[in-house]
Amino acid sequence: MNKIPLKEQSIVLIGFMGVGKTTIGQAVAQKLYRDFIDIDEVIERRFQMPPKDIFAKYGEAVFRQHEKEIISEMCHKKLKVISLGGGAFLQKEIQDICLATTTIFFLDLTWDKWKDRIGLLIDSRPVLQGKNMDEIKQLFDDRQPIYEQHHSRVLTDDQEVEEVADYIVDSLKLAWELYA
Repeated sequence: MNKIPLKEQSIVLIGFMGVGKTTIGQAVAQKLYRDFIDIDEVIERRFQMPPKDIFAKYGEAVFRQHEKEIISEMCHKKLKVISLGGGAFLQKEIQDICLATTTIFFLDLTWDKWKDRIGLLIDSRPVLQGKNMDEIKQLFDDRQPIYEQHHSRVLTDDQEVEEVADYIVDSLKLAWELYA
């Protein structure tokens, strides 16, 4: 299999749900003149229903299997910016595919900043349904080590979307100059 040149590798954004992967990913894609792909939206189109309904009707295992197939396919495409769902990176196969074929940015957010957003997220995120704050905090903490498999970490606390997107673009351009 031919290795994709660094400059042409797709960029993958990982991080906890609600951290801003889609919004930041769209900004990065625009700045780099690349297509943006939100994996959850691709799955939603495939099933013609939102992820929370897929979870309810078919179960998490079916959702995760489709997620893995789509991510595997997308990671082998050139010049994309791909936003993964918050739980996608829990799958070791997805970690391996992404690490081998793409440049991964971990969008990190502290718990205190994240919990300010919970009101915007609680209804649309299936894994938050029926959980109290302690359980959600545990989920947040449990996932942090999984996100440590990346090429670059960006702390997004108190940063605007454009600032984070510019940082990612600047980091990429520097890496492309150094390693090309």
